[in-house]
Amino acid sequence: MPSIPHSPASTPGWRAWLIWSVGVAAYVLAITNRTSLGAVGVDAADRFQADASTLALFAVVQLAVYGGMQIPIGVLLDRYGSRPIITIGMLLMAAGQLTMALSPSIGIAIVARILLGAGDAAVFPAVLRLVATWFPAQRAPLMVQFTGIIGQAGQLVALVPLAALLHATSWTITFGSIAGLGVLFTILVWAVIRNHPPERGADVSVNTDTGVVRVVTSAIDTGVGIRASWAHPGTRLAFWSHFTTPFAGTAFILLWGMPFLTAGQGLDGAHAAGIISVYVIAGMAFGPIIGDLSRRLPNYRSLALVLPAVGIQMLAWIAVIAVPGPSPIWLLYVLAIALATGGPASMIAFDHARTHNPSHRLSTATGVTNAGGFIAALIAIFLIGLALDLQGAGTPETYSLDAFRIAFLAPIPLWIIGVVFIVIERKRTRIRMGLEPDKGRRQRA
Repeated sequence: MPSIPHSPASTPGWRAWLIWSVGVAAYVLAITNRTSLGAVGVDAADRFQADASTLALFAVVQLAVYGGMQIPIGVLLDRYGSRPIITIGMLLMAAGQLTMALSPSIGIAIVARILLGAGDAAVFPAVLRLVATWFPAQRAPLMVQFTGIIGQAGQLVALVPLAALLHATSWTITFGSIAGLGVLFTILVWAVIRNHPPERGADVSVNTDTGVVRVVTSAIDTGVGIRASWAHPGTRLAFWSHFTTPFAGTAFILLWGMPFLTAGQGLDGAHAAGIISVYVIAGMAFGPIIGDLSRRLPNYRSLALVLPAVGIQMLAWIAVIAVPGPSPIWLLYVLAIALATGGPASMIAFDHARTHNPSHRLSTATGVTNAGGFIAALIAIFLIGLALDLQGAGTPETYSLDAFRIAFLAPIPLWIIGVVFIVIERKRTRIRMGLEPDKGRRQRA
């Protein structure tokens, strides 16, 4: 009887770490690409003579494509593995930034953001798949957090060096340089990353408790795989957890944070950049803490980590917009730190998706989950821009603190909706796992 080969994922060697490192570096560049417009939002508004709704449209289109591509990307990952998907993603982002660099009009710039969103959509789920195929399951929560933490460094790259390069050179040189980096990473990813350990002919998922090795392939009927993923309350819990936790921080960092802090709160660029930098650094610091707590509290992640993170964000957000006049600088830093809990807390959603789905639906369930946060973010970004325009404060010259206060009410209903569904799906998941009795079934019986 042939023995099951020992999984290199149980003792990851230098090659596993190299592949993960290149994947994470690609993710850093993807985050830089994603947030590049937010760091220079006022410059973009001036370049394209764009009002707030049009400026929001850039981010909304990008996020809509990102969210819409998550399930197709998940299915393609289940079929083809990470290497070709990340490679294509990097190439699409390079094409998008080159188009943005040369864009003479809003229409062409929107095409650039579509390419960018499609390429960005491929990277994070593919890196999570590398974690699943090259590392042991018990390391996954921490590895996922580290992936998210390091990736967030891309926001710092977009915030400081990118803005400095733009102000020192030109729009074309700045975005053309990012496109060049994308081409280099396309080559690097293809050269280094491999879908699975060399002793296996396919991606595998390893149960480290039993030693069972399963080949990961996509379902022949894609619709069956998507429906089966969504049918499990654990996947729906993952979706709503990701929907609710990171979107406010995404909207803040991706587009509206810098205009709010400068044109609304009256800060200079250096102070505004400092607050956004604190958001990024705090998120990186929270990541290992939340990842370790997630590992230690597998049955209480929603109550102990996800819902408190949402509550902290809501309180800080409401406090800032409720203060008459400009907020004290310390409160703006509190807001940045509060929003920073959203990113690490959102990573818990992928723990849910991985826990409650078999290996052949791994990336499909991840795609469903990842779509949640970006659907919420694009809704928030669009509603904020629309609210500014309706108040006649849609351009950098007309931005005002009072207009931002009203516009920044938009995220509150999204938080409330998300919390309600998290509570509902958590209960359903616990019933499905046998952790709580099904009182409805007992009454029917």
